[in-house]
Amino acid sequence: MRVANFIVKKPMVIGHECAGIIKDIGSNVKSLAIGDRVALEPGISCQTCNLCKNGTYNLCKKMKFFGSPPTNGSLANQVVHPSNLVFKLPDNVSLEEGAMCEPLSVGVHACRRAGVNPDTKVLIVGAGPIGLVTMLAARAFGAPRIVTVDVDQHRLSIAKNLGADGTIQVSTNIQDLGEEISKIHKIIGESVDISFDCVGFDKTMSTALTATRAGGKVCLVGLGQSQMTIPLVAAAAREVDVIGIFRYRNTWPLCIELLRTGKIDVKPLITHRYKFTQEDVEKAFKTSAKGGSAIKVMFNL
Repeated sequence: MRVANFIVKKPMVIGHECAGIIKDIGSNVKSLAIGDRVALEPGISCQTCNLCKNGTYNLCKKMKFFGSPPTNGSLANQVVHPSNLVFKLPDNVSLEEGAMCEPLSVGVHACRRAGVNPDTKVLIVGAGPIGLVTMLAARAFGAPRIVTVDVDQHRLSIAKNLGADGTIQVSTNIQDLGEEISKIHKIIGESVDISFDCVGFDKTMSTALTATRAGGKVCLVGLGQSQMTIPLVAAAAREVDVIGIFRYRNTWPLCIELLRTGKIDVKPLITHRYKFTQEDVEKAFKTSAKGGSAIKVMFNL
């Protein structure tokens, strides 16, 4: 079994979106205490390679990341984790919200990389969980107008309820691209400054590249395909910058602050909750696999 570039060679524990209560601490840990409610950043980098030393630790080739083979994940009653990757939650931020810091971090990192600010009009391609948190992050970063597109009308209704200024249901047919771009430009009011492809397919990336204005930016967030056929030359001729992201770095403090102050509300994204029993685990994964109304499926251990 393969997950992107990771190969599953034996049974393992999955999960990387997590928060919990500290049960024990090491003798040298001074910043945390037993009983603290905390959120965990799930990737442990080597801290010695040039990438780590330069601050881009999320790109560390020796990264041990929860749930990425061969590293076991956090869907367990207890985990052991370095204290520098454990962040105390304020009293008004729940454990569920703390666990949501992980997907929210993807959106925050994407907005940082793309330079979202109060002068940038944003297009979000894909209204799945990552597209939705990227939309929330873009608004928190000051984006004055955000349009979201997706093939699923239910997901678009959620995006609208979360604050999208406009939504467009698109198709998977590349022949519809021209008409869809016209709709995007009409709804957004002016040209698109920054597009986020939160899916990662030929059609979605073509949408982002074509919709974005000359001199704008496209950020590839979703990694649906390992190779694409896209209109890159045409985008290059308009000096559209294409950037990518991989996970995140240094995002937990900001995510927690955005939740504490209410600038971002992730609670509507948690659509289903289950206990940590064999029966409920099976139900939860079936619910998630079906899609439909499920956005984030949460286990309460």
